[in-house]
Amino acid sequence: MTNFSQPPTARLKLTGISKAFGATQALEGVSLAVGAGEVHALIGENGAGKSTLMKTLSGVIQPDAGTMELEGIGYRPVDTLEARRHGVAMIYQELSLAPHLSVWENIVLGDEPHRAGWLNRKAAQEQARQVLARLAHDHLDVDRPVGTFSLAEQQIIEIARALLMNPRVLIMDEPTSSLTKKDTERLFGVIRQLQGQGVSIIYISHFLEEVRQVADQFTVIKDGQTVGTGRIESTSLDEIVRLMVGREVTELYPRRTAQVGAEVFALGGGLQVRAGEILGIGGLIGAGRTELLRNAFGLARGSRSSPAKRWAEGVGFLSEDRKEEGLMLPLQMSENVALPKYRQLSRWGWLRTGQVADAARRWIGDLGIKARDGNQPVGELSGGNQQKVALARLLEHPAKIFLLDEPTRGIDVGSKAQIYELIADLASKGRSVVLVSSYLPELFGLCDRIAVMSRGEVVACRPTAEWTEQTLMSAAIGTAVA
Repeated sequence: MTNFSQPPTARLKLTGISKAFGATQALEGVSLAVGAGEVHALIGENGAGKSTLMKTLSGVIQPDAGTMELEGIGYRPVDTLEARRHGVAMIYQELSLAPHLSVWENIVLGDEPHRAGWLNRKAAQEQARQVLARLAHDHLDVDRPVGTFSLAEQQIIEIARALLMNPRVLIMDEPTSSLTKKDTERLFGVIRQLQGQGVSIIYISHFLEEVRQVADQFTVIKDGQTVGTGRIESTSLDEIVRLMVGREVTELYPRRTAQVGAEVFALGGGLQVRAGEILGIGGLIGAGRTELLRNAFGLARGSRSSPAKRWAEGVGFLSEDRKEEGLMLPLQMSENVALPKYRQLSRWGWLRTGQVADAARRWIGDLGIKARDGNQPVGELSGGNQQKVALARLLEHPAKIFLLDEPTRGIDVGSKAQIYELIADLASKGRSVVLVSSYLPELFGLCDRIAVMSRGEVVACRPTAEWTEQTLMSAAIGTAVA
């Protein structure tokens, strides 16, 4: 293990944590120390063991070996409720909200204010408003059902729910994956405020630039083991990436010479995508980017087409919400991957399971999916590996046009490089890719042209070389494009 500095006096200390699921060793002797008022970044590739370690800390699962101490006292919660009572709260990347309940009901859920056994509705609503105000989102209607808000707004509500408990240790798993730059800056302000109050924060993120901005210390986990720890300010990002992937990532965005052909598909809003082109769609969250793709695929109400028709025409769509729309989590990986070809793989009502298994094995190898085998349920995989399965299902279908909505959300640096190579390869073979992304370096590194949306409309579309980050953001917020 690489040690770059001595750990601080620890409020939270994990030593030799191990956990196996059958024959799979998810964690093996992992150690972590977090000081009071410290932001500690937990870094690693998808499937490295980060989520398993945090589930152990938050009481979701029990470790097979190792010890945990909180304020110098032995700590081993039997469930999440006990963990929260000890002051350990977790914000999950995959939201754990009840969409049919209101904002205030979600925020106080499990810790509802009451009087003589009766719910104090007014007090609960006021608590919700106060904690949302800490996140500069007190404008949200606390009586509206959570399911009616955007994914970014739901993430703010999830964060507010965790802050209500005034935790001593707060675990944030990819908290900015669906946030705008402005909301991310607000969140960083809240994190600094919590630091000043002595709250310890474990911060999980694949955005290493973001980690450098917000964290004090870091720990890198690879293949279930601790491989490095140290201070962020004295360690280069290149060194952290090398620890993560076990090799140098010299070029994140693949070099290619675009061979763009004729226009092949109308997206709407006056946009056409050409053969062999990667067309980026930029803009703020809520600007209408997702709606543009959904309408083009026939998912929007009143659309002139339908998903079945688009699928038959060779158009594939990847939803930003893999949990609800992108995958069937209870089904095996092989079943998810082969789903587009079930009709072709069936004979007299019987499925050719051997060919289904072959497809899964091929994509496990090609995309580097970390799974026991093709029979493992997708719901058991890490978020990044689930995203790879969603992409594999799309690629298994002989599509010519790919509509990708935030395809690298929640994916580590090494996996991103694989996905970028895959997208570039599709374009080099004459396929068309439409890429919605909130990550500007991704748009500039991959796309031939970038269109910008603001308030539901396409306000500009130019070759990538004619944009800068400043002019793109100016267009996105509705000011004049220089």
